[in-house]
Amino acid sequence: MATYDPFRDLDRLAAGIFDVRRGPRRMPMDLYRDGDHYVLTADLPGIDPGSVDIDVDGQLLTIRAERTLPSGEGVKWITREREAATFLRQLNLGQGVDTDRISAAYAHGVLSVTIPVSEKAKPRKISVSTEREGEVLRAHESTDEPQPVEQ
Repeated sequence: MATYDPFRDLDRLAAGIFDVRRGPRRMPMDLYRDGDHYVLTADLPGIDPGSVDIDVDGQLLTIRAERTLPSGEGVKWITREREAATFLRQLNLGQGVDTDRISAAYAHGVLSVTIPVSEKAKPRKISVSTEREGEVLRAHESTDEPQPVEQ
């Protein structure tokens, strides 16, 4: 049987009054590259997927989410450690991504955002041409020897 501790309630009240983090909370996230796209995963437990808002303005990706807690009439809380909160994360994407094809999914409290690499940013081979005695030579990927090119 739990006993009533007035100091615990006083500590919780003081923490609520003096908590300077009352603004938007940060969400823990991971970001990695997998082939030709980046994957961002962020922990958002207890979030209604309908409250998740993701937008791109230029190269700035903004993720917002809100956790609301149910409160019914006549409810008497015994303990309430989970807070209603707004979560916010912003990332500068840089120039190497395709912002038109960003997609997102939410499952089991984790938001996954897939950010494709733009075609211009993908690695590619550049052919090198040289001129030798009126003949244009071009290096091919399959051999190291220059091959003549018809003009």
